[in-house]
Amino acid sequence: MKFFLNVFMIITVVLIVGCNDGQKAKHKSASEKAEKPIKIPDFNKDSAYHFVQMQVDFGPRVPGTKAHTDCAKYLSGTLNRMADTVFVQTFQARAYDGTVLNGKNIIGSFQPEKADRIFLCAHWDSRPFADHDPDIKNHNTPIDGANDGASGVGVLLEIARQISLSKPKVGVDIIFFDLEDYGPPQDSQQKGEGDWWALGSQYWSRNTHIPGYFAKYGILLDMVGAENATFLMEGFSLYYAPGLVKKVWNTAHQIGYSSRFLFEQGGYIEDDHKYVNEILKIPTINIIHLDHQSVNGSFFDHWHTVRDNMETISQETLKIVGQTVLTVVFEE
Repeated sequence: MKFFLNVFMIITVVLIVGCNDGQKAKHKSASEKAEKPIKIPDFNKDSAYHFVQMQVDFGPRVPGTKAHTDCAKYLSGTLNRMADTVFVQTFQARAYDGTVLNGKNIIGSFQPEKADRIFLCAHWDSRPFADHDPDIKNHNTPIDGANDGASGVGVLLEIARQISLSKPKVGVDIIFFDLEDYGPPQDSQQKGEGDWWALGSQYWSRNTHIPGYFAKYGILLDMVGAENATFLMEGFSLYYAPGLVKKVWNTAHQIGYSSRFLFEQGGYIEDDHKYVNEILKIPTINIIHLDHQSVNGSFFDHWHTVRDNMETISQETLKIVGQTVLTVVFEE
């Protein structure tokens, strides 16, 4: 009896020690896993530039034109190769002059099963008139819109490509808004009256692609491709989502882009994010080129002119914005 008791005690001790060692191994494994550094994908500026060029090659992406139709097919088809699910949201909206416009919001969802989500967005249409061109003869000429807004879409397509290769911890929706830039010309009687800008984001905010859609936050990219672009902290962004502004700007500074993302307040820009904040109540910020020294007093020099073409696009600026946003997404 004593022998069996001793054997039992030895076996018990071995089991306890073994269990403790197993627990230690589990804790060590969990600790090592927790300490494993996050691998941030490397944003490819050549790829982003290609995506910008592809859009511009269609011609001005003005609603009702063949270029607009063809570019919509290109964007939805490209997202289809990358995202888990793609939605093409067709809608109609009335422009400032009474014209009924046919629009398409294009949404690519990654890991749609995840409840923990963020969204990234840009507008893909281009301005139907170069109303800020120094030559008045060009004021009714549609613009290429390489920077405004093919640059934002190009950056997001490259981010979508990276996400398709390496999944972040959160679900991501990439949204291309239509009919952002069909607002009244500067010499129009309707200038400054009514919500004539950002018609696509207004529609989506009231009619999300999934009923009850929610995300922790959103980031809008607009005019993110010009050489030596600087990004000030836009007014509505600071009002609705100051913590997110700080997070993104701090990230940019940490990865070496302090000379571009400036801790200075810019003006209040009536852009897609404004309506997402006001209507859908999802905190959304705008990364947009703002420059107090610009010839137009706010945006890059060739804003709403016929010179907003591929010559304005800097691969380095695309890289700076894209790498910053990718880092924010993968550090979630």
